[in-house]
Amino acid sequence: MQLRYSFRLYPGAGQRMALARAFGCARVVYNDALRARETARSEGMPFPKTGDLSKQLITEAKSTPQRAWLAEVSAVVLQQSLRDLDTAYRNFFDGLKGKRPRMGAPRYKSKRDTRQAVRFTANARWSITPGQKLRLPKIGDVKVKWSRTLPSVPSTVTVVKDSAGRYFASFVVKTDASEVLPEVAPELGIDLGLGHFAVLSDGTKVDSPRFLRRAEKRLKKAQRALSRKEKGSSNRNKARIKVARAHAKVADARREFHHQLSTRLIRENQAVAVEDLAVKGLARTRLAKSVLDAGWSAFVGMLEYKAARYGRTFIRIGRFEPTSQVCSWCGVKDGPKPLHVREWTCQACGAVLDRDINAAVNVAKAAGLAVSACGAQVRPGLVPAPRSEAGTHPKPSPIRWEQAGIPGL
Repeated sequence: MQLRYSFRLYPGAGQRMALARAFGCARVVYNDALRARETARSEGMPFPKTGDLSKQLITEAKSTPQRAWLAEVSAVVLQQSLRDLDTAYRNFFDGLKGKRPRMGAPRYKSKRDTRQAVRFTANARWSITPGQKLRLPKIGDVKVKWSRTLPSVPSTVTVVKDSAGRYFASFVVKTDASEVLPEVAPELGIDLGLGHFAVLSDGTKVDSPRFLRRAEKRLKKAQRALSRKEKGSSNRNKARIKVARAHAKVADARREFHHQLSTRLIRENQAVAVEDLAVKGLARTRLAKSVLDAGWSAFVGMLEYKAARYGRTFIRIGRFEPTSQVCSWCGVKDGPKPLHVREWTCQACGAVLDRDINAAVNVAKAAGLAVSACGAQVRPGLVPAPRSEAGTHPKPSPIRWEQAGIPGL
């Protein structure tokens, strides 16, 4: 499978100018190609092919005074910009055909976009120098903060500038079966929530860090300062970067938490099952901020690709499975319950159930995993005795013993 590794870049002043030039040229070629295709569509002409657009908008445009500056950047960057437009159109048409979730038609890029990116393939002849720097054509040797080693030789590298003004190098590498972990016995069901981020079928509860909630005071102060700056001024741009860095800090902390937890769960369990939550629907409720702060979709995505990478089993059960209504001890459906009910007693068997742990066990059972209800930390309640066994037995009298044919004492 293909993986993406991201590392922080620290370009110099001249290299930042060269990267800004590359970002701008790639954006112009993208917009020119989009304009050409939209013009052809409005006039009823055939859809221009990528090869024709490359010849017209890159090769021939470099010889014109209006686009002569396109020669100042690597041609591979411009070619990849056309490929990005092809991908955008393909995703749009696949959404109309029902092959993927619907998305909007390609739109023009703006130079005021806070996120910029260019991609270099092997044809660009980029390399990693002996001094562990990233050598990019017509940009130079850029300093890289290597946090880990790449598992194999990367095929492409994408240079990204985010909203906070940080630069990253994103490498695409291929992995093989050598990373498959040895088999283990445990199998796990996971119930995601807000009170606890994750409740496991073995009874473990992982607290929700609430990164956004904890950073709200700092974000509020930075956003208030931004709102007071004059539009178009340098001070407003500086304040915008401060707000973007505060949000990036929250996002980085959340991503690190997701990576650490998902890696631990995948390494310690042979199979993992989760519930397919309707995050988009929950994001339109009064719990929207807390739902988006938890980042369930990103966490489940990490579990899925790490399971495929390390040879584990990942199962996603349907969102309409009544995991919170079924007793994991006897299997009787007890009906829906309000959210404030965190512990309930099964009317059939009398077991006292923790709502979240019981749901995690039911998630594992619905996925067909070998998880017993003993992991739900249930305790048998007080079950009424049958009527025939209720009360105390009277002491036998001599008459009764004699009537029974037994000599009295």
